[in-house]
Amino acid sequence: MTPGPTVLVFPAWRSNPYLNMLSLSARASGYRFDGETEFFGFLRAIRRLSRGDIVHVHWTSPIAQAALSGREARGRVNRFVRALRRSKRRGVKLVWTVHNRLPHELDYPDDETRIYGSLAELSDAIHVMTPDTANVIKDVTELPLAKIRVIPHPSYQGIYDTGMFRDDARDHFGLTDEEVAVLFLGQIRPYKGVTTLLRAIERANRSDGKRLVLLLAGHTTPTSLAELEPVLPERVRTITHLDFVPDSEIATWFQAADVAVFPYRQILNSGSVHLAATFGVPALLPREPHLELQYAGQRWVSLFDTVDSEASLAEHLGDPRLTGDVTREDFRAYIDAVSPWRVSALYKELLDALTRPADEPIAGAERQQ
Repeated sequence: MTPGPTVLVFPAWRSNPYLNMLSLSARASGYRFDGETEFFGFLRAIRRLSRGDIVHVHWTSPIAQAALSGREARGRVNRFVRALRRSKRRGVKLVWTVHNRLPHELDYPDDETRIYGSLAELSDAIHVMTPDTANVIKDVTELPLAKIRVIPHPSYQGIYDTGMFRDDARDHFGLTDEEVAVLFLGQIRPYKGVTTLLRAIERANRSDGKRLVLLLAGHTTPTSLAELEPVLPERVRTITHLDFVPDSEIATWFQAADVAVFPYRQILNSGSVHLAATFGVPALLPREPHLELQYAGQRWVSLFDTVDSEASLAEHLGDPRLTGDVTREDFRAYIDAVSPWRVSALYKELLDALTRPADEPIAGAERQQ
């Protein structure tokens, strides 16, 4: 096979399976993938690209938000934008994936806004995972609609399948048939609203008499832990693992759960929701317009009111219908449509469209209307 163009991925975090899933089809067809996780490594790597190669920018936090001062942040942004402009003059294409409205931990908002504006201007294609992304981030920057390509987040079929069965997973945590396991799994940060969930589950009362059990797992910083400890439930059994969950154990947590809760204060995309769907676990999400649009008609998704998140979460957690009316078939069509291979094939089509001669028609991923 003749090697294809090089795709420089930044940042290429090795621990994130999303990047590997996205590139499956393109790698199989000959595209070469290079990756950098550190800002200065990216500046060196982009100089090696030439006509026909592609830069794919994902999360932007390593640019300005890794700086130690405002002056350094501005300098980093200047160098980043210059590097992109020079690469485009050499015939390199640019793809930007909009993962978040803004980075979750934001020390230099003005510099971040400039990054978003530059990426919107310079990108040849802007990859979004939910159709309403342009509206969600319009107060940060305007996305040119002609550049937008909608490629959904993939499910995790085959990624975390360890052969763990539900009964074994529940036995691992000592869960009985009279207990309803409520799962939060992911890095524990203030923007994720975990303290709101803790207060809500303390207030919740199951109308069918079953007992709620909280499964709480994920890495936490000392600051987040200090927020967490005073509101840990007293009357609800809580099973915690306040550290990174190894890939080999993720299936155990999800197979044991009756519902996965995402009490986020702000959310654009969440791979964890697709992880819950892959394991057949109902999800409870904030009622945001773009989420209502994205998950319309999905019986495994429930939405809580964000005006009073604590009260709404407590009401949902106390309702047996949250977990009792969903079957495996409710998940199957959704996760099959966004299987890793299908999504990666859409991504390959996008890369093909960017690298084919200009006189050939563009096909591939869905264009935003």
